[in-house]
Amino acid sequence: MKRFYKYLSLLVLLSSLLGLWHLCRVSPTATNVSPLRQETAKVLLLPLDGRPPCRQFVIDAGHIAGLSVTPPPTELQDYYSQPGDTDGMKQWLSANMETSQAVILSIDQLLYGGLLTAREKEKTPEERQQLIAFLRQLHEEHPTVPIYAFSILPRQTPQDTIDGYWERRNLLAYSRLKGRQAEGLPVSTEELEKLEASIPAESLARYLSHFEENRLLNEELIQLTKEGILTQLILGQDDGEPYTIPNIEKKRLQNFIRQQNLPTAKVFLTHGADEIALSLLSLIQNRRAGFKPRVFVEYAAPDMAQRIMPYMAVSIDETVKEKISLLGGEETTTAEDADFTLFISACDKDTGDSTARQTAVKQLQANQQGDIPTALVDLSKHFEASETVLPLLIESDYPVNNLIAYAGWNTTSNAIGTALAQASIYEACRQQTEDRQEMIALTAANLTFLQGRILEDYFYLKDDIELVNQNLKKAGYTNTADLDLTHNYRWANHMLQSSMQQHVASYKQTKSARIPVKFTSPAGDFSLMMQDLTIELSYPWPRTFEIWLHAMPSFAIPTDK
Repeated sequence: MKRFYKYLSLLVLLSSLLGLWHLCRVSPTATNVSPLRQETAKVLLLPLDGRPPCRQFVIDAGHIAGLSVTPPPTELQDYYSQPGDTDGMKQWLSANMETSQAVILSIDQLLYGGLLTAREKEKTPEERQQLIAFLRQLHEEHPTVPIYAFSILPRQTPQDTIDGYWERRNLLAYSRLKGRQAEGLPVSTEELEKLEASIPAESLARYLSHFEENRLLNEELIQLTKEGILTQLILGQDDGEPYTIPNIEKKRLQNFIRQQNLPTAKVFLTHGADEIALSLLSLIQNRRAGFKPRVFVEYAAPDMAQRIMPYMAVSIDETVKEKISLLGGEETTTAEDADFTLFISACDKDTGDSTARQTAVKQLQANQQGDIPTALVDLSKHFEASETVLPLLIESDYPVNNLIAYAGWNTTSNAIGTALAQASIYEACRQQTEDRQEMIALTAANLTFLQGRILEDYFYLKDDIELVNQNLKKAGYTNTADLDLTHNYRWANHMLQSSMQQHVASYKQTKSARIPVKFTSPAGDFSLMMQDLTIELSYPWPRTFEIWLHAMPSFAIPTDK
């Protein structure tokens, strides 16, 4: 292992020296630009939890929009299994509403202290009523500040307090059968009864009461929305499948919403969780700008639209339509009628359609040559690099900074929601920015966000995560989802940083990353090139599932002819 690190360090050093030589040798004379935009409004963010997708992504996307996204102090925030300070959060909200133009508020954070705690802990009816009373008070004290709230439906996976292997397995089987039964599909009554009898009564009651508690809470939130206390309520469905008990709860809530005669502009159900705050930021920006994104959806292969990807209850196409609608947008039939194209690749090596990657490259190259703004969602059935499009784009010298968004996170709803939100924020601002310097800063801010997504969603999640996990397991650490802060957590961070720095040193030298890209806008045309790229990164929680990554690309306007 020491030899591995020695060679890795030498490779990083060599790559850095080569990169420096390359910059000195081939870079044209250029004028450096700043990605810092003038901030025009403040948005309070009470995130779902402290993970970067729920918190940092929203802050970073605010830089694109020119919005100051302000989260609570870190001492109030949850940390992994430790819940956030809910009383402190309430005090923070009350103290900061006066100077804010909007609030994005996670109900799971405010009531439970974060998503992980919400999955495990129960709240009494009295505690729920205290939350409802606080939201009423918050609105009464600040009636002009819109509150965009979101609440997450429980996932089908049993709570960790139900820890018996067969118990959990039987609960999942029971949930799937009940889901099929609720949809009118044939199920074996004998098998259902056998499963129910095999599950301890206390565990089954705890499992089912979790969904009941969440339904009652959401019905109360829907009533608040009907009264105008909440400007908009988003109900998200965490990891799911087509037929499970969570889908039964969702159907009951849909019926309740219809009974209240509430439009989707007030209460919206969506699949996903982590990306919802980012979607709400995009919606806020769209409403500020009077922008309703028109999106043309393009697939690498026609049959991809109907695929149901891992951890999803609906098809890719349904997810896309849902996420566009959430942003107040509409789907177009041609790219010419759209503000931008959402290009989706979702390859599955088991079906033998990995050749669609080559087709995707040609389609994306055609979009680039035709000056069609394009956001790329780069999905993979098995979360492997061999199923993604990005490495082929880099090999073909495709100018990656031509993309207006990129996302390839593991869950389809997360990736689609993230890419659409970024692209929509950028286009809403681009079409209304008439000052040249502001336009250049806007573009640089968007490219900064883009590079962060490329580095994490492709280089880490499709490569380095496996390297780190394998080395941990070889050393005898079997649970990469719960690392020891004193020992293997530090080692894992060292492996992460060493390997990712090597990727960056190589990637930033590619023609794909460095080629100047021409941009058009109401403020006039200009070109930008990425001169350098550095990163800071670590594991935000003691697990390898996600990383905190701060991408710091430097951009310049080429001045050589």
